Amino acid sequence: MPSKKNSPQPANSRLTRDDWLDAAFKAVVDGDFGGVRVLVLAEKLGVTRGSFYWHFTDHADLIKVLLDRWHMREIERDLNLQAQASGDPKVDLERLLEVAFASAGSDLENTRFELALRSLGRREPAIASMLAEVDSLRMRLFEQKFLTLTQNPKVAHELAALFYLAIVGSHQALNRPNSTQQAVAFFKTIIGQYLIQQHIPISIAAKKRVAKSVI
Repeated sequence: MPSKKNSPQPANSRLTRDDWLDAAFKAVVDGDFGGVRVLVLAEKLGVTRGSFYWHFTDHADLIKVLLDRWHMREIERDLNLQAQASGDPKVDLERLLEVAFASAGSDLENTRFELALRSLGRREPAIASMLAEVDSLRMRLFEQKFLTLTQNPKVAHELAALFYLAIVGSHQALNRPNSTQQAVAFFKTIIGQYLIQQHIPISIAAKKRVAKSVI
């Protein structure tokens, strides 16, 4: 098998590692991980396999790097969301809801990739462990916001679980070619109404009504 250390990168190829990873990502989105094949990707990218071996050792290395990239991006997104705290748990939860549905209407690629990854995780313990870490980070973030909102650890934990399940279930329902923006809006509205709005403390809601009346 060619070695990327000993073989020069093809002169007619300016593809980067990310180009190959993006192509592999798209192959998963269009089908599943079974569609990630070096020859097929090379054909779609218009290059020979030599370009692939410049960046990756083999197919397994490509899949590992692809999963590592997704994993790191999810952790970075979680850290960014934590850093964007406004001090108002309602506003923060609504922002999290917006982020969760950002790609659910017109761009399903990230959702479909994660769904394919979860399917693979049923058979691969290492992937299941990685997904469990991502789920834990998301749940911790949701729970922190609900705790600030309700001041009740048990309620916060339960609402965070329902919030996450509602989002995941919505993504499953929206993972169809004929999904509409109306469907996205419907799911966002009912999740916001029943899991955020109805749990705003009376004192906070009253203050906001007073502020609106003054304005």
